[in-house]
Amino acid sequence: LLAEANQWPEDAAAYLASGDECHMAFHFPIMPRLFMSLQMEDRFPVTDILAQTPALPESSQWALFLRNHDELTLEMVTDEERDFMYQMYARDRTMRINMGIRRRLAPLLSNDRRTIELLKALLFCLPGTPVLYYGDEIGMGDNVYLGDRNGVRTPMQWSPDRNAGFSRANAQQLYLPVIVDPEHHFEAVNVEAQQRNPSSLLWWSKRLIALRKQHRAFGRGSIEFLHPDNYRVLAFTRQHGDELILMVANLSRFAQHVELDLSRWKGRTPLELFGRTPFPVVGEERYRFTLGPHGFYWFSLQEPVVTVPGESERAVPWLASAQPWRAEGRRALEAALPGWLRSMRWFGGKARPIKRVELRDVVPLRAEPAACALVLAQVEYEGAAHETYVLPLATAFKDKAERIRREHPVAVVAGLHTAQGEGVLYDGLVDRAVHSALLEAVARARPLRGGAGELVFDRRPAFRELGGYGPLPSRPLGAEQSNSSVIYGEHLVLKVLRRVDEGRSPELELGEHLTRRGFAHAPPLAAAVEYRQARGEPLTLAVMHGFVASHGDAWHYTLEELARYLERAAARSPQVPPEQPGPAGDLLAQLDRPPSPTAVELIGPYLGMAHLLGKRTAEMHLALADSGGDPEFDPEPYTGLYQRSVYQSMRNHVSRVLRLLRRSAAGLPEEVRQDALLLLEQEGALIARFESFLKRRISGLRTRVHGDFHLGQVLYTGKDFTIVDFEGEPARPLADRRRKRSPLRDVAGMLRSFHYAAVTATDRYLRNGIVPPEGGASVRAWASLWQRTVSRGWLASYLEAAAAGGFLPQTRDELREMLDAFLVDKALYEVTYELNNRPAWIAVPIDGLLELL
Repeated sequence: LLAEANQWPEDAAAYLASGDECHMAFHFPIMPRLFMSLQMEDRFPVTDILAQTPALPESSQWALFLRNHDELTLEMVTDEERDFMYQMYARDRTMRINMGIRRRLAPLLSNDRRTIELLKALLFCLPGTPVLYYGDEIGMGDNVYLGDRNGVRTPMQWSPDRNAGFSRANAQQLYLPVIVDPEHHFEAVNVEAQQRNPSSLLWWSKRLIALRKQHRAFGRGSIEFLHPDNYRVLAFTRQHGDELILMVANLSRFAQHVELDLSRWKGRTPLELFGRTPFPVVGEERYRFTLGPHGFYWFSLQEPVVTVPGESERAVPWLASAQPWRAEGRRALEAALPGWLRSMRWFGGKARPIKRVELRDVVPLRAEPAACALVLAQVEYEGAAHETYVLPLATAFKDKAERIRREHPVAVVAGLHTAQGEGVLYDGLVDRAVHSALLEAVARARPLRGGAGELVFDRRPAFRELGGYGPLPSRPLGAEQSNSSVIYGEHLVLKVLRRVDEGRSPELELGEHLTRRGFAHAPPLAAAVEYRQARGEPLTLAVMHGFVASHGDAWHYTLEELARYLERAAARSPQVPPEQPGPAGDLLAQLDRPPSPTAVELIGPYLGMAHLLGKRTAEMHLALADSGGDPEFDPEPYTGLYQRSVYQSMRNHVSRVLRLLRRSAAGLPEEVRQDALLLLEQEGALIARFESFLKRRISGLRTRVHGDFHLGQVLYTGKDFTIVDFEGEPARPLADRRRKRSPLRDVAGMLRSFHYAAVTATDRYLRNGIVPPEGGASVRAWASLWQRTVSRGWLASYLEAAAAGGFLPQTRDELREMLDAFLVDKALYEVTYELNNRPAWIAVPIDGLLELL
């Protein structure tokens, strides 16, 4: 009996019971993760899902496959993983069906022989019984235009004869036609032709099957993963009795070097199984392999039978073009961009090696008097990942060039040697002339054409109401952030989204929704700028909102209040706070306790403002949960599968973050490195914080949320707050930021922001030299008291105001478990963000995680 249960491993294993029900069960989750590992060039998806696969009874077995019969089903993946698979393997929607991809193996892998062989080799050496779908042994093609699954159910191609040798009937009588696509035509791809070619895929597949049958370790052996530093290499052993097999696979399309610790098998000789070639004997030192692109080895580790002999300051480049984005200067500009991008605050790829930058499109904004253009630059990283950045570039010569160099040296991309003389290419958002060009383009609302697409300007009623048509003074917003903004007088703010993806930005969607719902504590949406092509979804490049007069953001307001608080606390006697805060997880338990009178006195009016901010946060969530008939904003309940997906996403997040931290640890300051090493030992404890998503059905609802909620996203007007910046966490993919989530994720973001503020204010206070070194512990204790008191007040106010929405968990225990999990997940995100953008801040999230644990 074979159980075809499309479930997570622990659920599918239940069909086997103790070996007295089904004999086999399909292992669905491993299938898409093999393809994910190939595209990501990362072993983690495979090792992670197999680590979660339970052991089976001796009489049972997993059935493994590269596609479930005729579909690469994507039900047992997270939402993020499904989006990734569609992006990589099925960009054309006709290739998709239900929650899967209807393609044969060869076209799915772009007919790449190396990747086809690699995936088959992995399939045949992982624990379980491999299942091949007909035609995969010869690399048959498909016809996605036949509809349903018929495109991968075409007749088997036996020969180049009529109907591919499948039938002697009239071709019109066949239930489905044979494949006549030139790349996979049945006259070229068929059994008869490949049977005559010993180098064909058919013969290779036959040898693979025969080789597997010779070694019981493949079918019944245990598996142990090795963990080399090179994550692009997947290495593991299979052992059954005295037989020991070593598999080493290169998941990258480039050659890789790897060193494996095989010292426990010292004295054994790795015998390569396909060619029966002995390799050097294993010794005490790490064993070194060099693997070609998508290459792999199968070794039998046996007693030897044959012995074989043995970031600094950036140098500004120079370009020889007056408008380097044009064809004649484009290549030189592309070469100059990586160094400049790394120096920019909003660039999110600082921790990844850039392979190259390519200009995806250029849309001229103005030719004279200052040439400027909106450039879409595609940044490709090592490992095939890529991102698109929006670069408003401009050129200047003579006096203006000198002024740009003097006043905005960081904005200079390159120097220019032209017939006009020397000039500069620079980020146009520092220049009022470029500001005017952008505002005029929005006011005209006429499409501007580029080489491959066009800019579309979408004006809203608020644009006219706020005076967008008149000439307005402008200035760039100098605050540190992941995007760039321009303020026009005291009327409008244009926010240029630096990193963009296909699809509507949450900044546009949520701003539009909150304006429609009349939410008074977010700025009204005035306009949007989108890039559109004939095919594909639009890219939101910029969003314009009404200007909010304020005293700055709540982050700076909070730091000022904290500085005054610490000064007042330092003057108190004794020098330690009267109430010692408990661990971070006790926050909800302390809600019913009144705050310390000393804390209330020292914190002063800010505590009341924290209560008000909690109320405004709840009102925002209530407005986002009020769909007004828009299905994109309809609240949705949690389901068991979604909860499992959330757990898997957060589990994956832990491993990705710790791997990045492990690679970066050597470059951290000594005191931070010790904490980082301590955190790296806590992977199991971190994952355990997410297990509540597996234990019970969550009673709350999922809604659209802010997505990156912290003090820096709130403006302080002097008596109230306005919430801004709804694009979500910029490091996350767009599809991820548009998903409905628990509003508690925003809650966790604000609570983490209070921790950031306490740590930052403490550091500043200690650096001013007023407090002797031995007084540092007292200052930190007072800051911790502030954090706990303010967080508790903010949270109590939020929970009270949000209760009417019905989207929060119904019990205190459930609320505590979810909030604890989201706090950990948010702090992990902060580790990645700081390593990529502000390495000097990395101690803050590391300290926060250690405190949460």
